Amino acid sequence: MALLDIENFSCGYGEMTAVRDLSFAIEPGEILALLGPNGAGKTSTMLAIMGHVAIKSGAVRVAGSDISRTPALARARLGLALVPEGRRLFSDLTVAENLTVGGYSRSRADETRNLARVLTLFPRLGERRSQLAASLSGGEQQMLAIGRALMSEPRLLLVDELSLGLMPKMVDLCLEALRKLNAEGLAILLVEQNTARALDVAHRVCVMASGRSVFYGTAATARRDVDLLHSYFGVAAS
Repeated sequence: MALLDIENFSCGYGEMTAVRDLSFAIEPGEILALLGPNGAGKTSTMLAIMGHVAIKSGAVRVAGSDISRTPALARARLGLALVPEGRRLFSDLTVAENLTVGGYSRSRADETRNLARVLTLFPRLGERRSQLAASLSGGEQQMLAIGRALMSEPRLLLVDELSLGLMPKMVDLCLEALRKLNAEGLAILLVEQNTARALDVAHRVCVMASGRSVFYGTAATARRDVDLLHSYFGVAAS
């Protein structure tokens, strides 16, 4: 059974429909990259899965249960966690306080265990525990955003635009962290502007354009599809 199953899914804002008839699935322990040009509907899809954008039709299922009408808070308790585009940290709170906020739904014992996991994954956060989030570099802020999401002990981590505004070295560190988390069994839905890096880390790919899916298959197949890569990303196949 798929961990996340999106079937004939449409979502949008008021009268506007941003995504139409989208279908894909994420298996336990899988990374799926959601790719496409700006305005394709990727972030809207992420937010609708989390319950922050209205689902107009179709279904969103977690482990077989339809959550299309489930409140956002309950979805987090089902094991979904979002690392939003732009990080959206609490800038006037410290690193430690941001992480504590991320674990609000867990017990004190869970919080202690998950904090140790985050600080092992990102030792820099341990070194900067008492610093305000606003004082961190962009890469450190992205580490904190990932760490905050991990504090809820999710089954599925949704990561929106991991590399946006980051230096290549920081992108490498964050992607390596996602690889480690995935190797431990965490499923990941990744929206990423760097197509080559996304195809390198993902198992499967869904490419969107104008609110619809134009490709859904393995990352290996996408890397070989010259027309797909040239038409939607302006890059050559490897």
